[in-house]
Order: sequence, then C-alpha cells, then structure tokens
Amino acid sequence: MQLLQVTTPKTEQEWIEVPSKLYASDPMYIRAIDQELRDVFNPKTNHVNNEPDSEAIRWTLVRDGKAIGRIAAFVNARNTDKEKQPTGGCGFFDCINDQEAANMLFDAAKAWLQIRGMEAMDGPINFGERDKFWGVLVDGFTQQNYGMFYNAPYYKTLFENYGFQEYFKQFTYARDIRKTKDFEPRFYERSQQALNNPDLTFRHLTKADMPKAAAYFHEVYNNAWGGHPGVNPMTLEQCEKMIGKLKPIADLRLLYYAFYKDQPIAFFISIPELNQLFKHVNGSMNLWGKLKFMYHKLTGSCNKALGLVFGVVPEWHGKGVEAAIVVAFSKLAWGKGLPYDTIEMNWCGDFNPKMMRVCEQLGSEIIKTHATYRYLFDRNKPFERCPVIGAEKV
Repeated sequence: MQLLQVTTPKTEQEWIEVPSKLYASDPMYIRAIDQELRDVFNPKTNHVNNEPDSEAIRWTLVRDGKAIGRIAAFVNARNTDKEKQPTGGCGFFDCINDQEAANMLFDAAKAWLQIRGMEAMDGPINFGERDKFWGVLVDGFTQQNYGMFYNAPYYKTLFENYGFQEYFKQFTYARDIRKTKDFEPRFYERSQQALNNPDLTFRHLTKADMPKAAAYFHEVYNNAWGGHPGVNPMTLEQCEKMIGKLKPIADLRLLYYAFYKDQPIAFFISIPELNQLFKHVNGSMNLWGKLKFMYHKLTGSCNKALGLVFGVVPEWHGKGVEAAIVVAFSKLAWGKGLPYDTIEMNWCGDFNPKMMRVCEQLGSEIIKTHATYRYLFDRNKPFERCPVIGAEKV
C-alpha cells in the first residue's frame, strides 16, 4: 500500500472520487458535489486556509494501482487554543473494510499533526465550520442529507479499533410536517408568553427582506451560537457569501425569524433537502448537471426540508420565544402550499440537552446518529467527553 499526497488537480480528482468508487453499488450513497469538496481546501473559498498556523494536507491510499482509501488532516488555528491540549483534525475519511489500511491513513494524519505540535486529533471533522462533513454515521444507514457523508457500518469499528474514543454524538431528528400532531401542552403554554407580546412578530423572510438577510443572520447567529465550544463567530462578509449561495436554492418560507420591534432575535433556518436533487447529478454541477438539477427541482422531486440552524439570542431565553417561533412556523407548515412532507434537523449534539429537548417537544424522533471521535496521542492521558452545555429547562 502507498500513500499519495494530493498535489495536483489530477490527484485531487482521484481523492474526490474514492468514496464514489467504494460505494458504486450501494443505493444509499449520494455523491457530494465535487466543487464543494474542492472549496474546502481552496484559500479563495474557505477563509480558514488563509489564517496563520492553519494548514491542511490530503492523501489517497493506493494498493495495486487502485485507490482504496483517503483522508485529510488539518490544523485549524481558531480551534486549537480552545481545547485542554492542542487538537488537530482528520476528516474526509473513506476506506475499504481493512484495519491495516485504515491504520495507515490514521497514522499519516497523526504523524503530520504531531510535527505541528498537536497532542490530539478529532475526526472525522471538517476543515472549517461544523455545518458540513462532520461525524461518522453509526446508526440510521439511509441516504444522507445534504452536507453530510454516508459511510458503511464498519467505519465505527475502524475508528474505535485504532483507539479513537467517542467525543460526542450528533443526532438527526425528523418530523412529519403533514401530521398535525399537537406539541406538548407545556410547549404551547410557554409559547403564549411571546405570541401575546405585541412587540414580537414571527414570520418568514420575503423578497423585500433579502438585502438585509445577511445582517439578520449575522446578528442572531453570533449572539445565539458564537460563544459555544467549537462554533466560531461569523463575519458579516461570511454571512453575505452564505446568503448569496443560498438564494438560488432557498425557499423563503423556510427562513423563519422572530423580531422584536424589527430587530431579529431568533431564527429557524431550513432549506429544501438538496440531496434529493443532487443525487441525480453524480457530483457534477456542470451545464448538464445544472439542467438536471433544475428539472428535478421544478418537477417536485424534493419533498423534504432540512433544518440547518435554530437559535435564540441569550437575552430572550426563557421568555417563550423558542416555543413561539416553532408554533408560529407550524401554522405555515400545516397549511396548504408547502411541498414538504417531512423536515429533518441535522446536527443536534448530545452535549446540548436543551436543544435535544426542543426537538423532542416538536414531536420529532432521532432517525440518524453520527459520532465525532477524539484520539489522544498520549495514551495515558485521561479521556474526557465534550462538556455538556449548561442551560435552563425548556
């Protein structure tokens, strides 16, 4: 077996295509968009590449001229100082069911990180934010949602046999939108405090709001999430780029906000579940891929919404806003006109029991579980799971 570093467009494409070859006959696998994978490691599209002391490397594992695995290793300087020990990352891991092959990939990442002063590595994670490409699928082996990877069940064994330990779990919750199932009575009771406040409004964005959409998102996201472990605040420029990418595929009815006297204080951001459309383009958004994407979008191939982020600014915690925004959105969801039968909510970590409780009160259930692992280079050092976020009961 031989490790080949990604150094050219050709070797990058070979690295990108590893999982599509491994899962060529698996009906659950949906190929990620090639350009989105390139963008992660492109300084022009991922700002983390440009930060001092941030660095990344990728390898493809080859045996007898055939690619059998891949991995990336990286140091994100914005995160290393937040841990008890300098911690790097590995991700974009794919491999045949062979522990020796997996160990070779993990060893390469470990050695590279040690040279750069790291004392642990998390994986599989993204070189950047948590919103995409994070975690090993360990339960619920169905087609993956947009921004997540699919993997076979044996990946869990490959990680744990090497010595990785579970740092936290990530749950995907799902709810049938069409089923007008009542929320818990206490949930309605809590919502009334906010719904009866004449200074609060709950609504989705409109075309008239779009010039301010980035500023709205920036204000709520940074106040609600910017201080959480592993979550970096976003600049207004980053939010503007994100909204720019969102516009072609967004359904404005899924961009739901709470406002206090026209100031955004909470959001529930969802998009159409794009993998229902991307599965038809085989990773390529060239002209033909775009045409196929638009055809399936216009012919109603997407009947699922994907919840991306939910947040309330701290000064409005405990005042019923969390419940009120969901109750208000449900009136829209249960009405006529929305083409979505279900909504799935990615990325609820087990370190956030408050958000888990919100999902449960929505009447949603866990349908997928991912795990994020940590490997301590000093095998005698005591392992600690991700700290639980302390919060009041919802």
